[in-house]
Amino acid sequence: MSILKPIKLLPARERVASSLRKAIILKEFEPGHELMLDAVAKMLGVSVTPVREAFQILSREGFIQLRPNKGAIVMGITPTFLEDHYEIRASLESEACAIICRKKKDISEIIKVHEDAKESILSGDVSSYSDLNQAFHFAIWNASENARLIEMASNLWNGLSMGDLQTEEQYAQISIQEHEDIMNALIAGDEEQSRKFMLKHIYRSMENVLTRFK
Repeated sequence: MSILKPIKLLPARERVASSLRKAIILKEFEPGHELMLDAVAKMLGVSVTPVREAFQILSREGFIQLRPNKGAIVMGITPTFLEDHYEIRASLESEACAIICRKKKDISEIIKVHEDAKESILSGDVSSYSDLNQAFHFAIWNASENARLIEMASNLWNGLSMGDLQTEEQYAQISIQEHEDIMNALIAGDEEQSRKFMLKHIYRSMENVLTRFK
């Protein structure tokens, strides 16, 4: 029997929204591009239902404009728009860390995911890091046991923190060290430090992504 466990990721609608959000930020879909439900579902290998739900999420965030029965139109993304997006993420995720420390929540799943991510990088498998990065953040939200925070953080996830000139390996090395700092603060139950390190992590991600607009 295998001792490996599946990586716990976001529900399908949030994964679809994350993929589309990332593609829009990277300008793989330019402003004015029309997104069709069937086409997106086929590209991502999912049914139409999570795509329709993802469209609703992205519409509320301002990434797309819905067209009844016709899909959606991609809206323009500005640096200010992205800054607002990451500032909300930073507030939510740093608060999740503070809740975990303040209420002495179970962090065993967070530790497990972090160790899996470190082993993946040490073995040279940086291609798996994107999913493990998502799983790490997901584990932190879940550990807070705050249903509204989990929902809001899930709806904001884009999984993107690479700078324009970074390689995937460089990004993974920077990210895992920041996760290590967050992890140690959570283990110590240090509310202030865990909040500080998560804020630093999210804002570094924001600055890296903004290099794509310079």
